[in-house]
Order: sequence, then structure tokens, then C-alpha cells
Amino acid sequence: MNFDLKNKTTQWLILVVLAATWGSSFILMKKGLQTLSSIEVAAFRIFFAFLVLAPMGFHQLKKIKPKNIFPIFWVGFFGNFIPAFLFAYAQTKLSSSLTGMLNSLVPFFTLVMGVLLFKAKAKSLNIIGVVLGLLGALGLVYTTSGGLKIDENLAYSLMPILATVCYASSVNTIKYYLGDLKPLTITVVAFTLVGPFAIAFLLYDGFALNGFDNFISVGVLYVALLGIVGTAMAVLLFNALIKETTALFASSVTYLIPVVAIFWGVLDGEAISLIQALFLGLILGGVYLVRE
Repeated sequence: MNFDLKNKTTQWLILVVLAATWGSSFILMKKGLQTLSSIEVAAFRIFFAFLVLAPMGFHQLKKIKPKNIFPIFWVGFFGNFIPAFLFAYAQTKLSSSLTGMLNSLVPFFTLVMGVLLFKAKAKSLNIIGVVLGLLGALGLVYTTSGGLKIDENLAYSLMPILATVCYASSVNTIKYYLGDLKPLTITVVAFTLVGPFAIAFLLYDGFALNGFDNFISVGVLYVALLGIVGTAMAVLLFNALIKETTALFASSVTYLIPVVAIFWGVLDGEAISLIQALFLGLILGGVYLVRE
């Protein structure tokens, strides 16, 4: 990194860049799903990130100690691999705007895990914020699924929430278990470890048997952009931000992600109801209190 990450202005600038990048990832997934299966979208997302980062893998592997291997694999698997599949599968039924809204729960689960597992301190306002955020998320799930009934939409709505739990576990793992490693090392090794799993999924899904014409499809190009910029480069910046700030500050990038996701969704013809906007406001209000 050639810029000063200890500078507050730089930290906020990176936060905005990450929000714009990840907020755009939901519309890229939506476009990819027009020609690819959810398994292909997720696996290609990880594969392209792996393709960019793996050449540095051997050199970076020499920098880690045996005690670092499992935490880094955890970060790769729960911070990138599983959420990629959960979000892609959820978006086969949900709008990109809604999945972007639900992604704003990351700070809440980051705080909860920090308090329960890592003895982080929480103020009363933080706890109130967690409650408000969860109420907002439940409201979004309720309005999307048409009520408290166990149906297909409810199950799909829960997938992005589970993905935010995975993200939160990864953020805390980096902050509390990988403090002795550089962000580049964490990112490169994490994708080097999980990349082969993505290749296995592509082979399992039969994509490799469909021919070269499918490989150069528009859907793959969208997902390539998602994997290279929205995953590899963005995760590298995010990991650097976690290292230099707090887990909560870094995860608060989700303040702005829903706004960007909604912006792209509306441009693509998606409708956002007033009640959904109100529940989103409840989530963002909760996140604000978490940051107090």
C-alpha cells in the first residue's frame, strides 16, 4: 500500500470506494445470473479472484506460520467462498436491491460476535443499535416473504443474513487472530486456499463441458469484473482497513452499500416499496448507534 492508512481521511475514502464497489456487486450478480447458474456465478467470482491473486500465493505462503493456516482458511471460506454462493443463490429469487439492504447487517453480527467471543466492549447504545438493526432485517424478510410463513421466499431471504454472519466471523478472525500478518498476505493466501474449491464446483456444474462460446458469454464478463475488482481488489482494501482501524469501523462500509445497490436496482427497473425503505432506515439507524 502506497497511501497512509492511518490517516482518517484515507480511511473514510477507502470506505466510500468499498461501498461503491460492493454496492455494485449485486447488480453484477443479477446480470451474471441471466446466462449462468447461481453455482457458476459464485464459483467464477472466486475463480477470477483466485486467478489474479494466486501467482503471488507461493511467495506469500512462505510468510505465514502454522498457527495462521486455519484462521486464514476460515477467512477465505467464511469471508468469501460461502457468502458468494449464498448471495448468488438468493438472487435467483430476490432483487439485487433487497440483498444489498440485508447486507447492512454485517456490523451487528460483528459486534455481537466481538462481545460474545472476543470480549469486546459494548455500550448501551451499541446494544440498542443491534436490536433496531435486527428488527429492520426481520421487517425486510417479512415484507419480502409475504408474512411469517415458511415458504420459498422466506428461505431465500434468510440466505443473505446467513452470509452477513459469515462476513462478521471473518472480520473478527482477521482482527483478533491475524494481527501479525499483512493484508496482502491474508488476502492472497485465503484465495489461494479456496480457489481450487471454486474450480471443483465449476467442473461439478458441468460448465467446463459447455464449450468456449459459453466461456466468453456476457454473463462471464460481468462475473469476471465482479471477481477481479469487486472481490480480489476490494477484499485486499477491506483487509487493510480492518488491520488499521476497528472491526466495527471496517464493517460499517455497509452503511452505504444498500444505497448503491438500490441505486443500481432502480436504474435496472426494480421497485422499492415505502415500507422496505422504512425498514432499511431502521437498519441504518441501528448501525449508526452501533458506531457510537
